[in-house]
Amino acid sequence: MQLNEIKPGLQYALLSQTGPVHAPLFVMSVEVNGQVFEGSGPTKKKAKLHAAEKALRSFVQFPNASEAHLAMGRTLSANTDFTSDQADFPDTLFNGFETPDRSDAPFYLGSNGDDSFSSSGDLSLAASPAPAGLAQPPLPGPPPFPPPSGKNPVMILNELRPGLKYDFLSESGESHAKSFVMSVVVDGQFFEGSGRNKKLAKARAAQSALATIFNLHLDQTPSRQPIPSEGLQLHLPQVLADAVARLVLDKFGDLTDNFSSPHARRKVLAGIVMTTGTDVKDAKVISVSTGTKCINGEYMSDRGLALNDCHAEIVARRSLLRFLYTQLELYLNSKDDQKRSIFQKSERGGFRLKESVQFHLYISTSPCGDARIFSPHEPILEEPADRHPNRKARGQLRTKIESGEGTIPVRSNASLQTWDGVLQGERLLTMSCSDKMARWNVVGVQGSLLSIFVEPIYFSSIILGSLYHGDHLSRAMYQRIANIEDLPPLYALNKPLLSGISNAEARQPGKAPNFSVNWTVGDSAIEVINATTGKDELGRASRLCSLQLVTVQDYQAQHVP
Repeated sequence: MQLNEIKPGLQYALLSQTGPVHAPLFVMSVEVNGQVFEGSGPTKKKAKLHAAEKALRSFVQFPNASEAHLAMGRTLSANTDFTSDQADFPDTLFNGFETPDRSDAPFYLGSNGDDSFSSSGDLSLAASPAPAGLAQPPLPGPPPFPPPSGKNPVMILNELRPGLKYDFLSESGESHAKSFVMSVVVDGQFFEGSGRNKKLAKARAAQSALATIFNLHLDQTPSRQPIPSEGLQLHLPQVLADAVARLVLDKFGDLTDNFSSPHARRKVLAGIVMTTGTDVKDAKVISVSTGTKCINGEYMSDRGLALNDCHAEIVARRSLLRFLYTQLELYLNSKDDQKRSIFQKSERGGFRLKESVQFHLYISTSPCGDARIFSPHEPILEEPADRHPNRKARGQLRTKIESGEGTIPVRSNASLQTWDGVLQGERLLTMSCSDKMARWNVVGVQGSLLSIFVEPIYFSSIILGSLYHGDHLSRAMYQRIANIEDLPPLYALNKPLLSGISNAEARQPGKAPNFSVNWTVGDSAIEVINATTGKDELGRASRLCSLQLVTVQDYQAQHVP
């Protein structure tokens, strides 16, 4: 209708029809000003609509803006000039029908933890990590869109793109903690969402489409709160965070027969994804793990035969160590294998990661300890009146509860932990995951043994599937140790990019299983570990135990010049 008012009498032509009878795909074209514009869709009407949109885009700055704003419950002035380079209204929804190419767009330090990057429509990593010391005021980004009153994402999307069909993709989890995945195709792009019921999953799929296609961000997840003004943090592009999470979840599904295996039961899932370039399509899942328990003190091993800590993120990092050892061994095999290894010779002696290699840690929920000491529904800005019982304990070191879940503060006057004391019944002190991850951000994730040969390795980003609060996570990961000084050469305080995901994972109620699973790229199947004993179900040592890593290290020591 809009195009016909500007260019009356245009003729549309059917170019092709493909696909099965129940799901055809039509391609229509229209010629405007000597140019031919094509559009596709499941019906001729929608294909015609998309062709008209592309034609409008070629000479109208804000096509369909009035329709979009009406759908969002806004009204526009009758004198609005849609061809002007400057909008007459502050909250412009469209700058074009297609997502612009922003691979060269700079990121900025923002104060909103849900999407501080202006780029949300591509899969480029070109604007990812920034120098750790970067600390400049936030650059102006697109104005936030207030949620339309009384309208959910499905309603808004349906008014912008009528007649969309949502498909049910999968169902997983136990009866009391189901997780459903729904999908929708909008303008030829595929979007999916997950939730504890199909309605919520459908809403999150629509929310993802609105964010990507229309740059409309409706944050309905309480745990993804904007970051308070306590400090500036660098945030990961939302599209990359979502892609990393999906890769880990898909791999875990493959390893557990599409979640049908009894070992698919879990409370926390973690995984590490490696990127080696600017395209997420080249990303590779390195490790996947589950678990929320620690070893019982009586099962400790002085020969390194037991896994003392079976929390998912800790096991994922141990799996990463196996991968690093195999990559170093690959480099030492032959000159041809050196090209395939992620390591290269360092000018200082030893080895270091190739420039393009980055590791991204995904955890399905906030790590135990300091990063979790908050109420998901506390105010955006913490006031002195904050009554959360753990407010005064924030920033402190914490220990995991032996053979249980949760953490408690470590008292500064606590007695020194000893081997015989633990065997006689003293509480086993195990650092919380938040504290261990803060340590990794200083000494690296490679561990003391591998540090003999390689330069420090740090995570480029940390992504949470639920309970993401940028202020608390950044405090736990690096802000509370920001004053650290006099580090040895090559070591620094790493400030990984932080992010939640668009479709927060549903809460996993019920008792946590007593087992932990792990998988590292190259393994044929998962390994199941009894989290109480730190060994497998037959009492054998894990492939991740310290003795196994020492054995690999001994081999490498014999071959490194």
